[in-house]
Amino acid sequence: MWRAASAISSRCAHRCAAQPIIFANNVGPSISRRGTNAAAAAKHTSSHLRTFSSQSNQADYLCVHVFVSVKPGTEEDFMLASLENARASSLEEGIARFDVIQQEDDPSKFVLVEVYKNADAPAVHKGTNHYAQWRKTVEHMMAEPRKAIKYKNLFPATCDGWDYGADANLE
Repeated sequence: MWRAASAISSRCAHRCAAQPIIFANNVGPSISRRGTNAAAAAKHTSSHLRTFSSQSNQADYLCVHVFVSVKPGTEEDFMLASLENARASSLEEGIARFDVIQQEDDPSKFVLVEVYKNADAPAVHKGTNHYAQWRKTVEHMMAEPRKAIKYKNLFPATCDGWDYGADANLE
């Protein structure tokens, strides 16, 4: 279980390490590229720099964090059921992201990070067969009722910053 998560984490860390960090109006640290100073980063052409725009492709998404505590001994089964649900959920038209994360120091704690593209998407999601199956599968595993908190996204401000895309390799 942890080996797979570690491999994914390593890939993400590698991909993130290659992404430049651009600060507007010289606000922020002098490091403009992870692991390099501003002078070294300046050697890279502008094609390597990520630009930020909140004008086009605006994302007014609903982000829901679902906090879950499972009974000791059910962590693996909960994770497997939740990953199966997340895989199917990530294919739904109204979902931009569907992440499953597990707390490092207490493996009985999980957060489901659900990012919906519109106000109707949560209800559509809850009407799917995979959600009904997930709910039925995990209901006996809950140490306490799930708690959901809704957020409005601020950044990324565009759809491109959230959406996986149909051809994304998620595992």
